[in-house]
Amino acid sequence: MKKKPGSTQEAAAPPAENAGFVAKSIIQFLQMFMTETLAKRLVSMMLIVAGISNSRITEITGLCDRSVRTLRKTIGSGNIDGLFAVGHGSGRTRKTKDFEDAIVEELETNNYHTRQQIADMILEKFGVSLSVSAVGKLLKKTASGG
Repeated sequence: MKKKPGSTQEAAAPPAENAGFVAKSIIQFLQMFMTETLAKRLVSMMLIVAGISNSRITEITGLCDRSVRTLRKTIGSGNIDGLFAVGHGSGRTRKTKDFEDAIVEELETNNYHTRQQIADMILEKFGVSLSVSAVGKLLKKTASGG
């Protein structure tokens, strides 16, 4: 559309150079009301509607390229109601879920020096085989109280 002389119409502004900073600030604000995933999704949806490219949206919001493509496709189909909900992952449950407390208690009462020793103890006492890296994750989780 051409700007008429003396009118209040404005030409489209070029994209802000600090768009990433602004988007991150908006996402942080929205996190007071919703999850980070949903905040990123909402900002990405607005950028998609504004016609920003997928790679730029990924760069600005931190949402992965695959998620941006899926959002764009869903918005194009007009079925956006499902985009306002965040489901929980469908991953498998932890092998040690039912007896983590017992493992922690065993670690506190006995003397284990390596992750391999802990993995061997878990296999022997609880019948569950864990990799050394999984033991490390378990130790990190229990040390952080999470």
